[in-house]
Amino acid sequence: MLRRFLYLKRCWLLLFLAGMTPVYAEKQVITNHVLADKASANQIIRNQVITLGTGGVTGLYYPTGGALCRLVNQARQEYGIRCAVRSTLGSISNLEQVINHELDIGIAEAGQLYDFAKDTDKNADNHGDQLDQPLRTLTSLYPEYVSILVRSDAHINSFDDLKHKRVNIGQSGTSQRLTIELLMKTRGWQLSDFSGVSELEPSEQAAALCDNRIDATLYVVGHPSGTIKEALRDCSSQLIGLSKHDRETLILQNPFYREMTISGGFYSSDLTDVLTIGVNATLFARADLPDDVAYAVVKSLFEQFDNFKKLHPAFRFLIPEQMMQPTTLPLPIHPGAAKYFREVKYLSQTPPE
Repeated sequence: MLRRFLYLKRCWLLLFLAGMTPVYAEKQVITNHVLADKASANQIIRNQVITLGTGGVTGLYYPTGGALCRLVNQARQEYGIRCAVRSTLGSISNLEQVINHELDIGIAEAGQLYDFAKDTDKNADNHGDQLDQPLRTLTSLYPEYVSILVRSDAHINSFDDLKHKRVNIGQSGTSQRLTIELLMKTRGWQLSDFSGVSELEPSEQAAALCDNRIDATLYVVGHPSGTIKEALRDCSSQLIGLSKHDRETLILQNPFYREMTISGGFYSSDLTDVLTIGVNATLFARADLPDDVAYAVVKSLFEQFDNFKKLHPAFRFLIPEQMMQPTTLPLPIHPGAAKYFREVKYLSQTPPE
């Protein structure tokens, strides 16, 4: 009897285990899948790469992008984002590439962003569409100056003196080209009014001036600029200003332009100051950039701002509160950036998103 009881007990135990094992195994498989999915999602977040459009390697956009990416990458363990710098032709190229999803974020002049927003609004009105701006501001950066660099022996003291001179007008679609064309238009000039026209890349312009291949070139650049420093140091050249009429003309065209002074002290104690106009370089993104990514980029910058200011002389006098004032932002602010601004109370009232 006892042996029969033990036999039945073993059978019952085997049946019980046989009945329960598939259920347990199924639960274990589901659990493993869930854990694998979570690990995969976390891995994606940890490995997210964002691309930042800058400018030519000799300009200020490129080292600015490098500085921003460096700060983002230093916070990679916290936010899981890696930032990669891309060299481009500058503002307009960055606008096009960000819109086309070839870049995630970019640097551009506030004036160019304003013109883009204005054109978008105009097109929407013409077609009876609802306003849909595809871009957003992350933060203002540093001032850029319209800077005319000329050979000292070319007898050029104003933009009017460029007539019948050899002038570099920059590449098509650049801010340099657009600014020159606007100043030419107010005078009724054509390219034929110059004795020679060049379309040089930024890296070629200082050498062309020093080699006496051009008489003048125009930059829209932050100061101090390595390229301008090179030309002032290596050959007989000088910066000239814009007349009151030219300054008023450019400001009338775009409210984000304002009068500025290029301090001679940027380059030498012997140089005099030059009166011109300028506009802020601005960090921007697509409207669909995830809020947490925009938040991480902006926070990485301002939480390490003392380090940022040391990465280039042009950043030395920047003040965070001024960089986030509504009057400096040409596009609606990105919600991720606005979240950070609210947290640190840099603004008494965050501008519309």
